[in-house]
Amino acid sequence: MSDPVVDIASAIQSASIKRHPSPAHDLNPSTAASKKQPVSPTTSMSSDASTIPESVLKPVPRRANLPPLPDMRFEQSYLASLQGAESWWRIAWITGRDQVFLPLVQGMLWTLLLSGWRYWNRGAQFQGATLGSKVRRWWWGVNNWTIPQETQEKVSEKVGEFYTAQLGGHD
Repeated sequence: MSDPVVDIASAIQSASIKRHPSPAHDLNPSTAASKKQPVSPTTSMSSDASTIPESVLKPVPRRANLPPLPDMRFEQSYLASLQGAESWWRIAWITGRDQVFLPLVQGMLWTLLLSGWRYWNRGAQFQGATLGSKVRRWWWGVNNWTIPQETQEKVSEKVGEFYTAQLGGHD
């Protein structure tokens, strides 16, 4: 007798995944926007306001300019990764990994990257000889803003405090 959890996952997976999708039926459906036609300035309106021209009632169909959008939903890849699961522990592990752990790691790495960029950029805004620093100093000068000056004494004081904290007061 097989495990009921595996049977349920197999039934869901086999019902959801389309192994041979048809481009005519399984792609994104047409919308009202795909059937509308722009009004051309050459359309002549008759003097009678109650008459609607034939070109407005039966517009020329548009041709498709772009290929259909691919299916990028999460469900198909999730169900494909569940295909090799033999026990409910494996299904729980795959679900936890795909739904909790990987999004958590991705968000944490993105936040660390942005925080590091902001920290580095804060110190590099006015120092340096790059074009961006020159433009920034020029712009602040044009607007009569005070440019923050970090003196050599302040920098050496910060470095000294850092090493004192790192060494714990030992020489």
